[in-house]
Parts: sequence; structure tokens; C-alpha cells
Amino acid sequence: MDEFLNEPGLQITIILILLPIIFALILILIKVNRMISNTLKKRELKKIYQHLGSLPPQEVAALEKRKKELEFQLSGNELSSSKNVKDPRGLVDQANEVHDIRFLQSKRKEGGKILVPEEEKKLILWFLGCSVFWLFMGTTVGEYLGIKFVAPDSDHLSWLSFGRLRPVHTNMVFWGWASMAMLGFSYYVIPRVGNTKIFSLKIGYWSLILMNSAVFLGSICLMAGINNSGGEYREYIWPVMLLFATGIVISIYNHIKTIEFRKTEEIYVSNWYVVSAMMYVVVILIVAYLPFWQDGLGETITQGYFMHQGVGMWFMFFNLGLMYYFLPQELNSPVYSYSLSILAFWTQILFYTLIGTHHFIFSAIPWWMQTVAIVASVGMVIPVTAGSVNFMMTIRGSWHRLKLSYVLPFYVVSVIFYFTGSMQGTAEAFRTTNLLWHFTDFTVAHSHLTMYGIITFMLWSFTYTLVPRLTSHEPPSITVGLHFWMALIGVLVYTISLMIGSTEKGMLWIDKKPFIEGVVKMVPFWLWRAIGGTMMWISHIIFAYNFYRMICPRKEIRIPETPSEILDIVHTQQNKAL
Repeated sequence: MDEFLNEPGLQITIILILLPIIFALILILIKVNRMISNTLKKRELKKIYQHLGSLPPQEVAALEKRKKELEFQLSGNELSSSKNVKDPRGLVDQANEVHDIRFLQSKRKEGGKILVPEEEKKLILWFLGCSVFWLFMGTTVGEYLGIKFVAPDSDHLSWLSFGRLRPVHTNMVFWGWASMAMLGFSYYVIPRVGNTKIFSLKIGYWSLILMNSAVFLGSICLMAGINNSGGEYREYIWPVMLLFATGIVISIYNHIKTIEFRKTEEIYVSNWYVVSAMMYVVVILIVAYLPFWQDGLGETITQGYFMHQGVGMWFMFFNLGLMYYFLPQELNSPVYSYSLSILAFWTQILFYTLIGTHHFIFSAIPWWMQTVAIVASVGMVIPVTAGSVNFMMTIRGSWHRLKLSYVLPFYVVSVIFYFTGSMQGTAEAFRTTNLLWHFTDFTVAHSHLTMYGIITFMLWSFTYTLVPRLTSHEPPSITVGLHFWMALIGVLVYTISLMIGSTEKGMLWIDKKPFIEGVVKMVPFWLWRAIGGTMMWISHIIFAYNFYRMICPRKEIRIPETPSEILDIVHTQQNKAL
């Protein structure tokens, strides 16, 4: 037992598990302290009410007198004889006392509540809550993997090996975090744009159960060494992935029936993207798991198809559809161009479905197929530019709100990453750049730039837009700011360090240097990767706290202090007595 506990890998694992437990204990202590404080305040308030109930008339009169004294205002002509003082611009009335910390920017509260049927609201929040859980779990595994790059001999346990944990991390954030969050938002968007209700809440909950079961069982199987024998992002065995696919299929039916019973004539573009993405992911999963072409080059081509379509035609397509709804809602202004959104829709379907094999340049795959993938990668400039311009032009006129809104920065950063990350993907597809960067950590940096910088930042944007409107409770501005900056700086440190190191590694390979020189060269960059990843991971804990505050706000008990507040209680008691 002592030898087992002396394993560094197990020790690091225990620390990673203990951190959220300690964080939870701190929250419990804060909660208990608040409960004790509220109990004491309630007792004090009860005594105050009892005392005020038997307050002598002379004390009430004294309070009334003091209230009038405090309400006294200057007439405005004390220093100017009988001349009236004018304030035509209302400047005096706009003078407010500032209670915030001076060096922190005060953020605008969203205000307003969207009327959503209570049962629909619960379903949406359950999807989002589960997705937040899987984000934390999946990135905790990723945090440990980042540590292993710095300390590769930290453990010698099979269930903690990199080969098993890496797919646990990727699949958990793919199918747990992003997929469940997207589906939860779709259960809000589709009924809203159709001015109707969800067709079947029961189907929605079945989707939630099936998808959670798939992620849980799939993670256990991967940890135990039971997998699909390779194939990035499709490591789950087919019975597990069948559960996930079934959850998506029944939700497609649910969404189509909801659209069928819409009360609006047109089908908004968000529905185009969302339903199409759900259809595509089912097709992608069927193609990836059918055994007919899983040998030799057929398996390689299938892998390229699955991996890239999963990112582009499931995550990206789905999120773009949500973006066309939530960004205009956040800004309270229409999307800049409906035509550009349709252009982006059809051109993405045309080009993105052809680019999977650009991951296998200079392989045994037919040269013409590689060339088609490169040309299609260049063609992706059209939908990416159309979408980016559309989003930026939608934001035009609202740039001043960046310093006043805690939500808008997430949108802006995700749009910037959408353009730069997608253009980087096009640049990587060329044969010259592929020769330099492929099989290096540059691919890892690119995948985080897109899946994290685009998809995750978009999902955070939608969360901070929707949840306060559902619950009427805002998260603390300071912790949202911490979340934003920790995540942004973290992903930049993570990706930029890997890009620099990978470029140097690729140049070493081209110069025919020994492989081990590239490994040694990457050591300091892997350290920066671990630092950036740690910042990202901490930001997820903060995000989970913000989500908790949005659905379970604090309840403040106020003790009356001013004569006005005391008299309000006295008058209320007198009215009740009458």
C-alpha cells in the first residue's frame, strides 16, 4: 500500500481530486457562515419587529420628525437671493454616489426576464448543468495530462497512462461539455424562434439521460483499456456511441416536430444550422463506425472524414446557428445580413465536407484526393469571411458596450478566434506548411485555438446571455471578469508556446536532426503549455461558481437602519392591525 501511495502520478491525481473538494468545502463553510449570520439577523429582526409593535406614539413622532429632517433639501437659491437655480440638463439629478471599488469597471446588469415555461426552463438548465460538470471533469483530466508532459515519469499505473487518459479528456469535452451545452441551448432557441413550445419534454430528458450515460460509460471503458482501437475522437466502442447517437436522433425528431408546430411563417436561419448539424453528426457517426471500410487506406480516409466533420459540421455548424440567435439578442439588434448567413451556410456544406484528407498530405492516399482537400480548405475562406463579417457588422455601433458588459467580450473574442483559427486551418492545409507542422504539437495548438477559442468561448457567451434571463440572477461581475481573462490568457499561452516550439521542431526534422532533439527542444514549451492549461482549468472552476450563482443566488436579510425603513415597518404593522 505504501509503494502504491508513493507513486507520484497517484499523488498528483489525489491533489487534483482534493482541489475541487477543498474548493467545495470552502463554499460550504461560506454557506454555513452565511446561514449563521442570516439566523442571527432573523433573530435581531424579530426582536426589532416586536419592539416596533409596541413603540410609544412619541417615539413614532420623533422618527417622523427625523425622517423629515433627513429628507430636507436645499431650495437652490440660498446663495442667490430669490433667483431660481436652473438645471436644464438634469445634471444634479444624475449625480450618484459610487460604492464600487474604484479601479474596477462597473458592469451593466442585463435586467429583464424571459418568460419560458417552467418545465422547459428546468430541462435547459439540466442540460447546461451537466455540461458544466463534464467541462470540469474533462479539463481536470487534461490538466493532469499537461502535468505529465513536464513530468512524464510521474506514474506507472495503466489507468493513468497517457494513451488512456488523452481520449478520456477529448471525448469528455467533446461529447459531454460542448455537445450537451449545444443541445441545451437548442431546446431554448428552436421553440423561441417558432413562438411555440417544445414538442416533448420527455424526449428531451431521454436525450439528456442517453448522452450522459454515453459519456460516463465511455470514460470508464477508456480508463479500463476498452476502446475502438484507435481513431481520434471515436475511441468510444460502438455500443457506447450508439447511446449518444440515439439521444441525438430522438432530439432531431423533437426539434422537427417543434418546428412543424411553429406559429411563425418563416424558419429562422438558426434552425437551419442546428437541425442540419444534428443530421450531419448522425451521418458522421454511422460512416465512422460501419465496419465496411475500416481497413487500410479506407480506414484512414474515414478517420479524416469523421475527425474534421465532427469539428466543422457538428460543433462549428451548431454553434454558428446559436450565434445567429444569441448575438442579436444580447445586442438587442437584428443580424447584419440574412443573405450572408445563408451564403455561409451553403458554402460551408460545400467545402467543409471535402477537407478531411488534408490531414494526410504526403500519405499513400491518392494525390488527387489530397489536392481536392487542399482546394476545399482554401474555399473555406468564403463561409468563414461571410460569417465573421456578418458577426462583426452586427456588433457595429455597440463597441462602446465592451467596457460596460461582461458578456460582449466573450462574443468578440470568439468571433476573432473564429476568423483567425479557421484561416490558420486553411494555411495548415498547404503542402509546404503541412510538411513543417504536421505530426508536431502545432496540431494540438490549432485544435485548442478552434475548439476552445471558438466553440467554448461561444458557449460561455450564450450561457452568460441566457441563464440570467431565465433565472433573473446575475453572476458577480468580478468573477466573470476573472473567468474571461484567465481563460483568454491561458489559451493564448497554451497555443502560442506550442506553435513556436512546434515550428522549431519541424525545422529540426526538415534538417534531418535526430528525433530526440525535437523532444528536448519542446521541454520548455511543454512547461508553458502546462501553465496555460492550468490557467484555463482554474477559469473553469470560476465558471462553475458563476453558473452556481446564476441558478442559486444569495439571499440577503436587511436590518432596518434609517428612520424611513423603520417607519415602513411600523406603518405595515399598523395596517395589518387594522
